[in-house]
Amino acid sequence: MSLTKTTTVDQITVTENGIVLYREATRIMEDGNQLSQTYHRSSLTPAQDLTGVPANVVAICNTVWTPAVIAAYQAQVAQQGA
Repeated sequence: MSLTKTTTVDQITVTENGIVLYREATRIMEDGNQLSQTYHRSSLTPAQDLTGVPANVVAICNTVWTPAVIAAYQAQVAQQGA
């Protein structure tokens, strides 16, 4: 009997204002059969620090977060705070 635990990003979504949402699935497997699965969801705002974020999510962020997207997001946040 061999138990393994794997965590993988199984879903990445980008909203219209540049926020990146991603879901990590953690699976417990025994001899190739899945015993359990849990999910953890996270969100990232444009220009947020990406330390510790999975590499495939970082790649999406670096592609999506153009200077124009970052500026538009920051303007939106500033307007909401005013």
